[in-house]
Amino acid sequence: MAKYLVIVESPAKAKTIHKFLGSNYTVVASNGHVRDLPKSQMGIDVEHDFEIKYITIRGKGDILAMLRKEVKKADKVYLATDPDREGEAISWHLAQALKLEDKTVHRITFNEITKAAVKNSIKNARAIDMDLVDAQQARRVLDRLVGYSISPLLWAKVKRGLSAGRVQSVALRIICDREKEIESFIPSEYWTLEADLKVDNDTKLLKAKFYGIDGKKTEIHSKEELDRIVERVRKADFVIKEMKHGERTKKAPVPFTTSTLQQEASKQLNFSTQKTMRLAQQLYEGVDVKGSGTIGLITYLRTDSTRISEEADSAAKAYIEENYGAPYVCPASKNAQGSKKIQDAHEAIRPTYLTMSPVKVKESLSRDQFRLYQLIWNRFLASRMADACYETTSVKIDADGCIFTVSASKIKFDGFMSVYKQDDEKEENNVLSKKLTKDSRLSLVEVETKQHFTQPPAHFTEASLVKTLEELGIGRPSTYAPTITTIIARRYVAKENKNLYVTELGEVVNHIMVEAFSSIVDVDFTANMEFLLDKVAEGAINYKTVIRNFYPDLEIAVKKAEEELEQVKIEDEVSDVQCDQCGRMMVIKYGPHGKFLACPGFPECRNTKTYFEKIGVACPKCGGDIVIKKTQKGRKYYGCMNFPECDFMTWQKPSDKKCPKCGTIMLHKGNKLVCMDEQCGYVEKAQEKDE
Repeated sequence: MAKYLVIVESPAKAKTIHKFLGSNYTVVASNGHVRDLPKSQMGIDVEHDFEIKYITIRGKGDILAMLRKEVKKADKVYLATDPDREGEAISWHLAQALKLEDKTVHRITFNEITKAAVKNSIKNARAIDMDLVDAQQARRVLDRLVGYSISPLLWAKVKRGLSAGRVQSVALRIICDREKEIESFIPSEYWTLEADLKVDNDTKLLKAKFYGIDGKKTEIHSKEELDRIVERVRKADFVIKEMKHGERTKKAPVPFTTSTLQQEASKQLNFSTQKTMRLAQQLYEGVDVKGSGTIGLITYLRTDSTRISEEADSAAKAYIEENYGAPYVCPASKNAQGSKKIQDAHEAIRPTYLTMSPVKVKESLSRDQFRLYQLIWNRFLASRMADACYETTSVKIDADGCIFTVSASKIKFDGFMSVYKQDDEKEENNVLSKKLTKDSRLSLVEVETKQHFTQPPAHFTEASLVKTLEELGIGRPSTYAPTITTIIARRYVAKENKNLYVTELGEVVNHIMVEAFSSIVDVDFTANMEFLLDKVAEGAINYKTVIRNFYPDLEIAVKKAEEELEQVKIEDEVSDVQCDQCGRMMVIKYGPHGKFLACPGFPECRNTKTYFEKIGVACPKCGGDIVIKKTQKGRKYYGCMNFPECDFMTWQKPSDKKCPKCGTIMLHKGNKLVCMDEQCGYVEKAQEKDE
């Protein structure tokens, strides 16, 4: 009998696939990549048309030896790595490393690990797609050229061990730009006004919100404006001028893409992007389910498409009709796409078997696997269901020309919401009194006023950063998680309570990148590069052409930066702190967590101390020095040198100027000085010496 060899990446995937194939098939795992560029050198010969040097990855020699033995026994070799560019490249590297030129090599791909999908892929085996391989090679070469050209400059400028990257540096810039927006944001005052109204003898009060005056929407910006409106409405009669009844639909969500799965898992389950992808990979490759063996529970996890196969669509609708009833089935197919930036190479992320409900597999999954699977299963089922429908009522109430509004909604048909609700969806089910009619007169019970201040843009979270990267066309589904992981691991960004904050180190690196390599950290340039890589994958552009066009500008920028960075190279700054072990004046150095004090007598004297940089401003609480400090994760703030005796702290830089209105300390926000007391609200333009 003929012997067939199937090579996949992971042992879990091998175990899942093996159960679908007969005894003539041997399924083995390569454990991911077997070849890569060398770590000790660039690995790209820029003098000879960017020839690439690949080497066997350290530790993969035994695996390759095992694979070569299996190849010798086989009549046919099937390469079943993941169905994306990276998977295609792994198959090509395997073919090269195993010297399969003389063997009949078959490339097979499947979007889901099911018996039908695997068997079908073997029937439709093809050659390795070199366009996809070249697109992956181009990405790898571009990233290597950027990293290995610029990183040494960062070592010279700041410290060894730093890195620059084609996508990570752009992500860092986006976060830095948001931080600048937040720091320079000036809050402005506004007020809200609500009226508690009584309807006849009803005990439940009607809460109406102030809308505007004489039919025009009106913002209330000061206490004086508010007082004038309140005085006017207290004397007025409240009469219902308009009552509208209607219906509103809430559309069912589309199935998950990589990006939306990462966002929802972050919001609802508090998972990092890295954790989400790790768990999704496990669910895709296969999990031992009691009574069923090893099963791949979800389809391929790296996708930017919301498309669903006709078979999956039909199966979902049949399941919904059987379990929920015909009205819950979505009447039309939903495969619309919203962006030209997507590759649409794979289906959306969905369960491979709808009959494998979360309840059925719960005992076989870890807690986190179950929670993620339940999220994917519910979202997919909801995407095939009918929209939810609400009965709505909107009321306009007139009080001497001041318009107040009340709106209410009651769920008429829950549709997809019987299965799936997003965290930010509040329960909308409030009902107005039946006694309300047009021209009804209401009596005023109480007026409620609240002072507010506009809020700055929110700090990025992993979820919102992924969303922004996707919207800007930066990176692809496989790159979001590693990009975020890298900038956190390098300590350019600190993560606290989901929020991402730029560290001092991140600010320094971003400043160098923006100054010396503005095109590389340009959002449009990076998005266009992704577009060109897509064109390589389509076979429209040769991958060497992309590299040839990119490298000369990078080379010029590096040479220019080398000259300029040498001139501004940071020397160790001498502090006013004396080493208490040898008497030398200690110097300021950079470490993984920022600045610290070290004895210049190293290695004879190894004394180090925490460095606190004074800003020349006295603490308003105790008169001590205000210094720059950092949280455990590296976020910068300003605190009193006398901590813990004095607990003064602020995120914005304090000024030595006091507020002329209330005497409180002033804070820097962009090019303005703002009173620390928000209730005071005093703002003035900063003098140049304060900036």
